[in-house]
Amino acid sequence: MDKNNIFCNLINCKCESGFINIKKVLMNSKEVEKDDLFVAIRGGNKFAGEALEKGAYVIYDDENLQIEEKFKKKAFHVKDSVEFLQKFAEKWRKSLNLKVIGITGSNGKTTVKDMIYHLLSVKYKGKKTEGNYNNHIGLPFTLLRAEKDDDFIILEMGMSDFGEIDLLGKISSPDISVITNIGESHLEFLKTKKNVFKAKTEIVPHTRETLVINGDDEYLKDIDESNLKKKGLKTIKILNMGNNENDKENIGATAGQNNNFYYGDIDFNEIEASFSLKYFDENCKKWIQKSYNTNVLGEHNILNLTTAISVAKQMALEDNDIEKAIKDIVLTNMRFQIITKGKTTYINDAYNASPMSMKKSLETFSKIYNDREKIAVIGDMLELGEQEAELHASIFDVIVNTNLNKLYLYGPRMRFLYDRIKENSDNENIKNIETEYFESKELIKEKLEQIKSEKVILIKASRGMKLEDVIG
Repeated sequence: MDKNNIFCNLINCKCESGFINIKKVLMNSKEVEKDDLFVAIRGGNKFAGEALEKGAYVIYDDENLQIEEKFKKKAFHVKDSVEFLQKFAEKWRKSLNLKVIGITGSNGKTTVKDMIYHLLSVKYKGKKTEGNYNNHIGLPFTLLRAEKDDDFIILEMGMSDFGEIDLLGKISSPDISVITNIGESHLEFLKTKKNVFKAKTEIVPHTRETLVINGDDEYLKDIDESNLKKKGLKTIKILNMGNNENDKENIGATAGQNNNFYYGDIDFNEIEASFSLKYFDENCKKWIQKSYNTNVLGEHNILNLTTAISVAKQMALEDNDIEKAIKDIVLTNMRFQIITKGKTTYINDAYNASPMSMKKSLETFSKIYNDREKIAVIGDMLELGEQEAELHASIFDVIVNTNLNKLYLYGPRMRFLYDRIKENSDNENIKNIETEYFESKELIKEKLEQIKSEKVILIKASRGMKLEDVIG
């Protein structure tokens, strides 16, 4: 069934043959062109007239909206525009012959999405979630961008409470689902990591073929694989080779049942990283161990990349293609993005932050650029709920072992870390780090501009802090 048929069925439209001919589905009236479908979401109802003037079809749910007589054949009232959008996307997904890859988790969703897209694009045509279109409105819009000749679509799935991943999974029915990890994100609403685990794993019942998980995660590692196998699901665990020496040698009679991917031997500098990978190849019935070089840095990103490779292998991507592609991974901006301005190098990792990602970013930063002055500018991590004081203060445990010259803190919650640092000012490592707390980003920017030496600056905070504003 094509998009026009699905649309007509949903609105119970007895249209003349060929009358409906939808091009794109949009929710921004400024982007609308002739024969696009504009779905008016909430306040978007007031822009229905603008979209109709441009020759678009319009879905609206405001009963009081007055539609000019000349546009009535292209304007369709529904009870709820969001529900219509979700049903439209769900039915469109069922009509598509492509692989749907769903990604959720507390950290790394966007990075893993970008990596999978980069790898699969070597051989296949597909789409991915753009920007923050990862919720109950954004995901349906992304899914409706899929075309009949696409081979794949990668859908990032965000959430803040129970039931949200369940809804996204129902709409998209992923062939392959990825859960990156279970962290402290969303504690504001879910209160405990156990609840985060329950919410993230709502994707599992909707998964058709394969579940990929971080096998070293304290919650995901104990997921019931035997129960999933009974339901016809293949489970792939991504494991650190050094932590799983016994398991990776399991190549006897059960080798074919070991679907896991093992990464290790990680080494990196400010330019590139190297690592090794081991997995059982079902086609040649033997263990494959390979070494790779990539442009992404940090142990956490090697975990992310191994996750992406495991997905690519499920779609029959050849090792040679993978080896070439990972040398030049393209990530969304503000994910450990290197920006050089004169004598200053910025590492813009300010898209988002949680305690887990903050620690990983600082650990990676500690190991690179040790030939110049190193400054970490870090800001508040949001949505941590009742544990925000404790979790901000806990960053001290990483700072104390980090190779830094200066640490600049911003945001009311970073006061908790600042206070803990001051309480431990007699620590020898802390003494060597010049630590300051700032009330404004403008003051941080001015302070950085006063430092004339060759320097590298890490910037990390939650999205709401917009800490990239300190970049000169």
